[in-house]
Amino acid sequence: MKEKRVIAGILLVGILAVTLTGCKNTDSRNKEIEKPVITLGSDNYPPYNYLNEDGEPTGIDVELAAEAFKRMGYQVDVVQIDWEKKKELVESGEIDCIMGCFSMEGRLDDYRWAGPYIVSRQVVAVNENSDIYKLSDLEGKNLAVQSTTKPESIFLNRTDERIPKLGNLISLGHRELIYTFLGKGYVDAAAAHEESIVQYMKDYDASFRILEEPLMLTGIGVAFAKDDDRGICEQMNQTLEEMRQDGTTLKIVGKYLDDPEKYLEVDDLGY
Repeated sequence: MKEKRVIAGILLVGILAVTLTGCKNTDSRNKEIEKPVITLGSDNYPPYNYLNEDGEPTGIDVELAAEAFKRMGYQVDVVQIDWEKKKELVESGEIDCIMGCFSMEGRLDDYRWAGPYIVSRQVVAVNENSDIYKLSDLEGKNLAVQSTTKPESIFLNRTDERIPKLGNLISLGHRELIYTFLGKGYVDAAAAHEESIVQYMKDYDASFRILEEPLMLTGIGVAFAKDDDRGICEQMNQTLEEMRQDGTTLKIVGKYLDDPEKYLEVDDLGY
């Protein structure tokens, strides 16, 4: 009888341990659910934001945002948006911020910014057998860009004296289309972030040549609505800087890009 009591006692302790563990896990999940949600808008732009094999958002910006907002006490919900409507969406409050390899250059007065947290080059790519080697060679040529991006405004406005007059500027709604147009010879060149072009070549075994002369060196930031006075932007800016200083950003960027140190030289941008 004594032996049975001992066994019963052991079983009771085990049940209590499992129950308490379950309660602890439930409490942890509840705390996570209770965190306020930040809705981050982006489009498909590897290696910064794209869907993995399980259909989940991943990439440089997704990982940076998840870590930064976690430190700030938020959950982040990454949603795919129509990139052409990004300003409208953030100003209406449908999304809280825009983060998708978003160039700050020329847009400093349009949004409230956190960053820059990464340096990026806007460049021109051509097919390997092209006779285009410098920006001036684009005179009279056809070039593809993603609509509402910085390369589009560079070639439309031509405020940089290095930018020649094109034959045609083709603005397309999706990133992948500009490379399809280039690969099939529908255009002579395409312009985008260097990282995007390199990633596309890796993903689709494409062979493009990137011109050595860049269109622009720009900082990448997180954009909030101009009238967003919640303080989240300022907190995000501080958190991203802390992540750069403690090595977190370098570790994340290094998972996706070679020579990650060069992308973190944001102090030289002068913003």
